[in-house]
Amino acid sequence: QVKLVESGGGSVQAGGTLRLSCVFSGYRRDPYNPSCMGWFRQAPGQEREGVATVDFRGGATEYPDSVKGRFTISRDVAKRAVYLQMTSLVPEESAMYYCAADRGFPNVRSCPSAQSGYAYWGQGIQVTVSS
Repeated sequence: QVKLVESGGGSVQAGGTLRLSCVFSGYRRDPYNPSCMGWFRQAPGQEREGVATVDFRGGATEYPDSVKGRFTISRDVAKRAVYLQMTSLVPEESAMYYCAADRGFPNVRSCPSAQSGYAYWGQGIQVTVSS
């Protein structure tokens, strides 16, 4: 059973920085790792939106324009982990942040930006940005 566990959330003032971590386990079939992982966020009353994706094998990353240049997703294959470094945070980015992973496929051209492309999710972690 695949499991994702997030850590590193909390409260920060506007303009501040936070780093989220996500560790996964339970991939028991080839390729034994996800192909793609992503970070999503959901504020109360709003839809869940993607903020970053990473090709877990190749390392290619994608971001929406709203966070490009401020957020950085990275992965550590040996530690089975993915990270999200967030800088210059604004209060509107307060939300539950979720780590997501796909089922793991042998050949992936690009990682999906939509949440429907991910089968496994962490429990979510709160990020609060105060003004």
